[in-house]
Amino acid sequence: MPHEPRPIIQGSPAARLCIASQAPGTRAHASGIPFQDPSGVRLRDWLTLDETAFYDASRVAIVPMGHCFPGQDAQGGDLPPRRECAPVWREPVFAGLPNLELILAIGQYAQAWHLGPERRRGLTETVRDFRTILAADRRPRILPLPHPSWRNSGWLKRHPWFEAELLPVLRAEVARLMG
Repeated sequence: MPHEPRPIIQGSPAARLCIASQAPGTRAHASGIPFQDPSGVRLRDWLTLDETAFYDASRVAIVPMGHCFPGQDAQGGDLPPRRECAPVWREPVFAGLPNLELILAIGQYAQAWHLGPERRRGLTETVRDFRTILAADRRPRILPLPHPSWRNSGWLKRHPWFEAELLPVLRAEVARLMG
């Protein structure tokens, strides 16, 4: 690894909502706090959660595909989650989260892992088919989302159905789970 590993996950057996993301970024690696950046601000807005609720491990689990910051590519973007992390840690971590009712599969890596062959051809098609995926007979249920990064602002503008159709469903689900 290009730096000292610093696993960053959050959760407790009582959590009902799980944010399954890609991997911690540079700010999370420095602070030890996931989504403590503009992506987190956008994600909390999507969920209509304040920081207190978002970081309450008894309510919200945050389990990235890679638990440690994977480093940056030549352009300064984050590398994908390291391949060796998920096969080793994902099942034991989720075994410790028995009350999960909803997994928010954020980005293509989380969607590929959690949906497997049910994943559509690409991220847009997978997210677009959120109703079918959410309604599938499984526990916990899965809701696919794009990454809330500023890099996806163009994607969000090109797909206004995300805000008009998916966000109301997401917010209703989160409100129900948060009580």
